[in-house]
Amino acid sequence: MTAKLNHNDAFDGAVRLSDWGLIRASGEEARSFLHGQLTQDVLHLEPGIARLAGYCSAKGRLLASFVMWLDANGDVLLACSADVLPATLKRLSMFVLRAKCKLSDATAERPLHGLMGSAVPAGAAWSVTDHALVRLPAGAGLPRALWLGEPPAPLLDIELWRWLEVQSGVARVVGPTVEKFVPQMVNLELVGGVNFQKGCYPGQEVVARSQYRGTLKRRSFVLTSDAPVQAGQEVFDPADPDQPAGQVVLAAAPAGLTPVALVELKIAASTGALHAGAPDGPALHLAALPYAIPTEAA
Repeated sequence: MTAKLNHNDAFDGAVRLSDWGLIRASGEEARSFLHGQLTQDVLHLEPGIARLAGYCSAKGRLLASFVMWLDANGDVLLACSADVLPATLKRLSMFVLRAKCKLSDATAERPLHGLMGSAVPAGAAWSVTDHALVRLPAGAGLPRALWLGEPPAPLLDIELWRWLEVQSGVARVVGPTVEKFVPQMVNLELVGGVNFQKGCYPGQEVVARSQYRGTLKRRSFVLTSDAPVQAGQEVFDPADPDQPAGQVVLAAAPAGLTPVALVELKIAASTGALHAGAPDGPALHLAALPYAIPTEAA
């Protein structure tokens, strides 16, 4: 089990989130357009609140995941992985048609930083201050936040941020994992990223079927590793070496800390011996998620 750090001066500061980007959706129909595209309720998004959301293919597989909130003008800001942003922006733009909604890449205009530890002002997860500070769920017991603007604290190694991101158990779709996961496979609905009452969006029938037909046989878990691993890397159970048991969602290996990974797995394999890359690859060890996986899913 991974212990909470509670406080560690090495994590007090900020990082430039070079692997994140920002999409802006403006116009009087921006919210209604996004409401019909994402897994989350966008129509009722309020100032001061952020929400998680997924963007799925027609087969219910995640093309991107977002942290979204409103800016001072009422535009919707969507923070996502930089390597999936161009394709996501292009695909979303194809469906705008006559809707009064303009989508643009705002990454250069509003660069994102991550704040950690004592650099994060007190407040509840998913609360937003001044349209620019978005508090995220803690990682290993330490506060985290997204910040639009110049860093107000010392710049640190981005791997420290990624390490806390993994520990938070909140998945982020990156290039190697596009179209690999239904939202439940990365616990997106458990951390507030899926609204099952909001109505249709691409892949909605598949996502709803997975939720209500008791077919959830895969989930994501935090694991430590004997060696660094990478997002998209396959994970194997030596008891069934002919096919992968899962795939790495996110990973981090800061200097001086045990490498960690958020790994999507067959639930039945989650308590067995696991190895990264090959049946005899680096060993993986089950750690602790900061939230419970429903027992009925097991």
